[in-house]
Amino acid sequence: MTAEHAATTAPTPAAGTAAHTRAVVAEFLAARLAGDTGRMVELFADDVDWMLAENPGVPWIRPRSTGAECAAQSAELAAYTVPEDARASLDTFLVDGADAVLMGHLSGTVRATGKSFEGPFALRLTVEDGRITRHHLYENSRSIAEACAA
Repeated sequence: MTAEHAATTAPTPAAGTAAHTRAVVAEFLAARLAGDTGRMVELFADDVDWMLAENPGVPWIRPRSTGAECAAQSAELAAYTVPEDARASLDTFLVDGADAVLMGHLSGTVRATGKSFEGPFALRLTVEDGRITRHHLYENSRSIAEACAA
C-alpha cells in the first residue's frame, strides 16, 4: 500500500464522529424502545435544544430543556397511549458528523379517547461529547391532536 493510498483510505475525523453519533443514537433508540428512562437521562445532555411543535391538546407534548425532562417524554407518552397499539417504523437513518436524521412512520391510540393517530415523522438529533444535545421532532401533530380530542 502506498502512502497516498493509505491517506485516502484512512478514516477522517468526521467519519469517526459519524460512527460515534450513529452508536449513541442506536443506544438511545434501544433505551427508548425498552422504556429505560434512566439510560435516556444519561444519554441526554444536561441542557437540550428540544423542539416539538407545541400542541395544547396533547398532554405529552410540551416544552422541555433538561435531560431528565426529555427522557420523561417517553414515559408520559406511554401513560397516555395504549402500549399494545404503539407502532413505529424507521425508514431512514442518516448521519453526518454529529448530526443524525431519522425518518419513518408512527401510529398509536390515545388511551382516554380510544382514537388512533398516525403519520410520518422526522427526528433530528445532535450528539456532542457522547450525549444528545439537540432533539427536534417533526410529526403529524394534527392527527395526534384529533386523537386526543374528546
